[in-house]
Amino acid sequence: MDLKDQLKALFPDHESAEQENNKEEKPDGLWIQDDPLLCKFEKRNGKPITLIDNYNGAKKDFKELAREIKTTLGVGGTVKNEQIIIQGDYRPQIMKLLKEKGFKVKRVGG
Repeated sequence: MDLKDQLKALFPDHESAEQENNKEEKPDGLWIQDDPLLCKFEKRNGKPITLIDNYNGAKKDFKELAREIKTTLGVGGTVKNEQIIIQGDYRPQIMKLLKEKGFKVKRVGG
């Protein structure tokens, strides 16, 4: 018996920090936050982009979310300065995808 098993035998009702963190995660492993994500539209150098901002989870989860959005929509993009930058105006599709994953989304601007 290792230490975890011994502690579990002594305190069967206690939940570890790992188990508490897993409760807040969705089945696909992304951390769902209480604050809404901000979905913005901007033009940089005359080209439209969609920004997703205000994520306060782990950086790894943020990159995973960006990868899922890019592959689902079939578009290019990147993660910079704690923002997901998607090439083109895909706000309705991105907001629908994020809501399906369980995120709260707020549309900012136009």
